[in-house]
Amino acid sequence: MFGIPGKSPITLTAAAERHIARLMARQDKLGLRIGVKKGGCAGMEYTMEFADQIEQHEELVEQGDARIIVAPMAQMFLFGTEIDYQTGLLESGFQFRNPNVSDACGCGESIKFDDVETLKARMEAAKAAE
Repeated sequence: MFGIPGKSPITLTAAAERHIARLMARQDKLGLRIGVKKGGCAGMEYTMEFADQIEQHEELVEQGDARIIVAPMAQMFLFGTEIDYQTGLLESGFQFRNPNVSDACGCGESIKFDDVETLKARMEAAKAAE
């Protein structure tokens, strides 16, 4: 929907790829759906849920044994994002390195994106560079 043909809207680090593949196998699911929703102190939050099927207009990203399904309304906001999985002493979890984020709250759970016109211009520039 908002993608560039032949270019993945998101990438996974090796750690994220392994962890997502393990989660998919454990839950016996087709993939992990990623989106965004309004919420949090900065205005938006990432969403993640297991998926059994791909809906119309969703983008499928396959990397190794991992499958990410990007919700249609999130594609523009997630374009260029790298997802990592980090394990630490006190907590473990997914980390989103998203070039479209203009601000984040202190806890890192809530984000604010560049305005829509800036996002569209960035995608058009990436299309033109192809």
